[in-house]
Amino acid sequence: MKVLITGIDGYSGWPLALHLLSRGHDVVGIDNFVTRRRVREVGSWSATPIPPFPRRQAAVKELLGKDLGFHRGDMTRYEFVRGVLEREKPDAIVHLAEQRSAPYSMIDVHHAVATQVENLTGTLHLVYAMRECCPEAHLVKMGTMGEYGTPNVDIAEGFFDVEFNGRKDHLPFPRSAGSWYHWSKVFDSGDVMFATKIWGLKATDVMQGVIYGIRTPEITDDRLLTRFDFDETWGTALNRFIAQSVVGLPITPYGKGEQKRGFIALEDSMQSLRIALENPPRAGEYRVFNQFDAAYSVNELAELAHRVAREFGLNPTIEHPPDPRVEAEQHYYNPLHDNLLALGYRRTRDLEAVMREIFHDLIRYRRRLEARRHVMQATVQWRVPDSRPILDARHPREVRPAPGGPRGSASEGPPA
Repeated sequence: MKVLITGIDGYSGWPLALHLLSRGHDVVGIDNFVTRRRVREVGSWSATPIPPFPRRQAAVKELLGKDLGFHRGDMTRYEFVRGVLEREKPDAIVHLAEQRSAPYSMIDVHHAVATQVENLTGTLHLVYAMRECCPEAHLVKMGTMGEYGTPNVDIAEGFFDVEFNGRKDHLPFPRSAGSWYHWSKVFDSGDVMFATKIWGLKATDVMQGVIYGIRTPEITDDRLLTRFDFDETWGTALNRFIAQSVVGLPITPYGKGEQKRGFIALEDSMQSLRIALENPPRAGEYRVFNQFDAAYSVNELAELAHRVAREFGLNPTIEHPPDPRVEAEQHYYNPLHDNLLALGYRRTRDLEAVMREIFHDLIRYRRRLEARRHVMQATVQWRVPDSRPILDARHPREVRPAPGGPRGSASEGPPA
């Protein structure tokens, strides 16, 4: 099977390419490296040094004995997207090429608009190009569990049966997103569902939980490492807690710390995406997979990070700064996730074991974390802006210096 991965240079796209190549699939990718630029924009970089893409391709050839095709370009340019699909004629497409940070989308109006315009435009370009060039292909779109919000009922897997005023129907589960980014993903889902209905495309929408980890079995050499973001804009809470522990900063769960989310290991996320690809839906079908293994509160993550940190001779404290987000800090959370299990998915990795692997890697790259320790504290506020200067997309260097040093330009750079 030939699989086109949009966003192949990213945290999930890169290990997915390695995973599929190692199982005999052909892989070609698209990227414009905007995530690298936007991480530099907020003064950060990947804890793991990421080489330029041609060097990544060369490492794949040397270590896996496989050719990895690549097209550099922007998903907001329709002729580029259509040209790639016309040339490659993929059997399946995994769509990961989107602005993926909720905090980034909340910086200001420019970042909010850029997030929604880019994400929706790229998705619409992709489904239109599929209709014209490869209507038999299977689209796997990466959604997010954040589309659902935290309702006070069980979260169905995409659709549920409802009875209202004496009538019944099978409807999409309501969305209640918590950021401009998450709303862009809601709109994406609606566009893909509509495209399957009117054009007979086949699509799988993966409502992704939070992914954790740096390594998969295919990452056998540091040249094959995926990126690891730890700043407050691009890194997950778990990434940030581990990085804070390594550099001696307090672990900082926001607010009460009772916010719960679903989590899945990087290796198991790759497994679930491969299973989705190898078991496509029928033509005209839009199906939804809730992709996670277990739910944890932010406090549980902080306490686990603290416990594992002590195994490495570290002794961070835990502090609770005010929550910069507008979210329920204590809530019910029980999403269903049966569809992948029915196709043979089985969890293989444990959170605590993977956390030890992350600590081991980040201690190796401690100097890279130390050089950017000031980006681990919350600066982006969801609520009404106060008088502080904020980062503006038109003038990306106009950022208020954070404690510990100024925010400025950063490159992927050489290894620390």
